[in-house]
Order: sequence, then C-alpha cells, then structure tokens
Amino acid sequence: MRILVVGSGGREHALAWKLAQSSKVTKLYAAPGNAGIAGLAECAAIDASEVRRLAEFAERQKIDLTVVGPELPLTLGIVDEFERRGMGIFGPSQAASAIEGSKVFSKRLMKKQNIPTGFFQTFYREEDAKRYIQDVGTPIVVKADGLAGGKGSLVCRTLAEALDAVKMIMEEKIFGDAGERVVIEEYLVGEEASFLAFTDGKTVLPMPSSQDHKPAYDNDQGPNTGGMGAYSPAPVVTEEVQRKAMEQIMIPAVKGMDAEGKRYKGVLYVGLMIKDGEPKALEFNARFGDPEAQCLLVRMRSDLILILEAAIDERLHEVKIEWQEEAAVCIVMASGGYPGRFEKGKIIQGVEAASKLKGVFIFHAGTALRDGKLVTAGGRVLGVTALGKGIKEAIERAYEAVKLISWEGVHYRTDIGKKALMRME
Repeated sequence: MRILVVGSGGREHALAWKLAQSSKVTKLYAAPGNAGIAGLAECAAIDASEVRRLAEFAERQKIDLTVVGPELPLTLGIVDEFERRGMGIFGPSQAASAIEGSKVFSKRLMKKQNIPTGFFQTFYREEDAKRYIQDVGTPIVVKADGLAGGKGSLVCRTLAEALDAVKMIMEEKIFGDAGERVVIEEYLVGEEASFLAFTDGKTVLPMPSSQDHKPAYDNDQGPNTGGMGAYSPAPVVTEEVQRKAMEQIMIPAVKGMDAEGKRYKGVLYVGLMIKDGEPKALEFNARFGDPEAQCLLVRMRSDLILILEAAIDERLHEVKIEWQEEAAVCIVMASGGYPGRFEKGKIIQGVEAASKLKGVFIFHAGTALRDGKLVTAGGRVLGVTALGKGIKEAIERAYEAVKLISWEGVHYRTDIGKKALMRME
C-alpha cells in the first residue's frame, strides 16, 4: 500500500513511524512533513490546509490510504474531497469535524446527549458576554468557538482576567475568525486526563488513558500551549472511570453524531476532568492528541493499518487492539518564548546520541534541515518519548535523553509525569 500522512508535527512523525512498521506499506509519503519524517517518508511541500493540492498529489502518486494528523484539514473538508474522488482516507468528514471545529456545536451536542459537562453559554456580542461574566462571577473559562491550535481556552480566575479574555478573543481577534463567537463555561475542578478511541461511527474502541500537560511551565503555571508533554497510562483513569467515560461520554457522543446525520469515523478524543472518580467532558477533538499520540503509538503492538482500514470500512467490531504493558512518557522540547514569540533556525545538537538510548524515540515537530544541519523551525521542536516498566522508569529514560539534546534557548518542563507518581505513592 502507498500511504500519505498529512501534517508536520510530532504526532505525524509518530504516525509515520508506526505506519512504516506495517508489512502492508510499500511506500510512505508525507505532506509537508518535517526533518524527522523525511527519514521515513518522501516529503512533499504541500501545506496541510491545501486540501485540493493534497488530493491531486494523492491521485498522481496513486495513494491507497491517507492519514490526516491535524484538525485544520479535517474542518476544511479533506475527507469529503478525497472520498468524492474515490480515494481512501482516515478521519471524520467536515460535518463530523464540527465536534472540534465549533465549541458551540460540541457543547450543544453534550447537552442534547446528557453527557456530563460544565454549564455553558454562547455569545455573539462582546457586551453580552461581559455582562454574563459579571453575573456568574469567577473562576470561569472563556473559549473561542473555532480552532485556535489548542490555545483558545482561557482559564480566568479574576473578573478582570475574564473581561480581558473576552476582549482579546472578540475585539482584538487574537485567534482570528475563531473568536466570532465565544463559549463561557463552568470552571471544573479535578484532575485532567485525555481519553481517545477509534470509531467507525458504530463501534467505539478505546485506547489506553493518557494525560497531557498544557501550561508552558512547571506546576501547571503560565499560558496554555499545544501540549508540553504527556504520559500513558494515567493512574487517575481507573477501570471504573474508563467505564463511565465510555458509557456516559464516548458512546453517547458517537450515537449523537449519527443521530445528527454526521456519522463520526476516525479518532475521537475527549478531554476529561475527573473528581472523586466522576469524569466530565471538557471538550472533544477530532483527531489524535499531540503529544498523547506519541505515547499511545509507541505502546501499540497491533498493525495500525489494519485498525484504520476497519474503521473506514465500518467493521471495527472485528478488531482487537493489542497494547504494550510498558508505560510511555513524552517530553516536549520547545523554542524559548513559546507559546509566544520565538526565534527559528537554532542548531540542534545531541539528537543522534539521545536516540540511541534504550527505549527512547525522538519524534520531530518543528524541525528542518539547513545546510545539512538540524535546526529549529517551530514552537514545539521535539517530542522525546520513552518506554519503561512503569511511569517512573519511563520518566527517567525520557529526561536522560532530554539532557543530551540542546539548542540556544531550549525550554521544557521538568515535571512531566509528576502527577502520576504522586498517585502511585
């Protein structure tokens, strides 16, 4: 099979790495890819948002299956375009991608399907949103309705912060058109976890639990990012929490999408807030998380191609996914200044040495080759991932690798996995 991976981040490198292991794959392409993916696949300089160009490329190269990494091409209708041309592609349709593309749609779906979540209101005018905040008080969460690269959710602990958040999103347009509407919702208390599943619109096959670390700095301080690290499994997701997440959240969401005429096929991701063993849905994503994908894919024993094909053909009920018992930890190494302004083109050293360590996998995100040297080319640069007999060993291996890698201004959190260790004491 000839496979195309769409995207350029650490998630896409992990997908390419996993897909390359399948005996069914004869040729691997990526668009646009990155310096790490280029070691596995032939990269084409086509942006993930250029849906028509990607479809034309896939036709020319006789691609059998396209795997979409990021959310933007999904919300732009890449699956519809490929299917219209009779080409195989894994991911939800444009209509189904609204579960991530619109916070308003997503929260209304939760309400309709009685999915446990926080209270919320939707606003189209800045003054109405501000008036509501003054009525309900803080802490509160202000979200841009559309896609904002994982940064559109602002936790506001004071009235001034909340009013400013509305102004930044709706008036100053810091997230562009994503801020045409805002969702203001309850600030839920507890511990967050990521819960992902494959679905063909009928069957829902859960993956092991994981936990992302969104804030930029240690102890969950600083602005939200696309994700600074992850681990799997997450001890906070007990067997009972997983059962509730499936029965109360994932299955009702998939059934609800079907009832709306938007059959959901792909990876469905829900961010959970767990308190006293009760999970509530924060929001849904229409694809693998990044960096959760890195942890989950290194733990997957099964052939990913077989799972994707079954999901597309709506026969996921025939599949059983095998997972490694070992735990996985991913530490994101970022450019100094991220998620704000940062400089590109810094020379990266030590990747080769780090990748030789036992149980370590280096997934590239914002990297490029310049004059034969590996340089930074984005905010999140590398996802240093390690397997271990338990979370503790995986953390130690990952940080051992991180310490071998350097570039000017490198930034990473030093506490990835700390919550898991605290729960295991």
